[in-house]
Amino acid sequence: MKIRVLIADDHLLLRQGIRKVLELEPDFEVVDEAINGQEALSKTLILEPDILLLDLNMPMLNGVEVARQLKSAKAKTKIIVLTMHDDDNYVIELLRSGAAGYLLKDVEPSILIKAIRMVKNGESFIYPEAAESLFGVTQCSGNIGAQAEQIWRERRSERLTARELDVLRCIAQGFSNQDIAKTLFVSEKTVKNHLTNIFRKINVNDRTQALLYVLKNKIMTLE
Repeated sequence: MKIRVLIADDHLLLRQGIRKVLELEPDFEVVDEAINGQEALSKTLILEPDILLLDLNMPMLNGVEVARQLKSAKAKTKIIVLTMHDDDNYVIELLRSGAAGYLLKDVEPSILIKAIRMVKNGESFIYPEAAESLFGVTQCSGNIGAQAEQIWRERRSERLTARELDVLRCIAQGFSNQDIAKTLFVSEKTVKNHLTNIFRKINVNDRTQALLYVLKNKIMTLE
């Protein structure tokens, strides 16, 4: 089954460029394009694509408002935002609004393809520079700092294990389940089990909510 993608951007050349990149992949299908936020919203609700590639700054409705309205409508489409803005505040706001991915427009095509596949599979993807800036991590292995450990003691009666915190670190970097398994030298089944436990312990339903929890509680500080 193909991954159905809607491209929303007010720049024709960018839309055409993305379309050409995606159409080189045999498992991708570009279902339509949108030239403003209102059109992106209406076409997403009508066509129900798997993925909406959404420009942050568009006429009529900006990307944040589109994401909010789709979230309010309980649309199943996953949102990946493409933007020129390298700003942590945008990342946080978009995650809160329901976006599952955040990429800069100058991203390598291979990274865009990877992000789409990951988000389609229920994962999240934030470009590495933002992950490092937001979560204070450059790699998903390492020791949790004393401050983070204290936060867990104070806020959770059932703390995450050291390995579960490693998995959270990997999620913050946009790692897929396969990437996490390779990095931590475990099976993908084990990674999925860890994710299930993490979501249960912090009372969230998916990776995006887990990322927001990490941001809110500032638990990823490393020494």
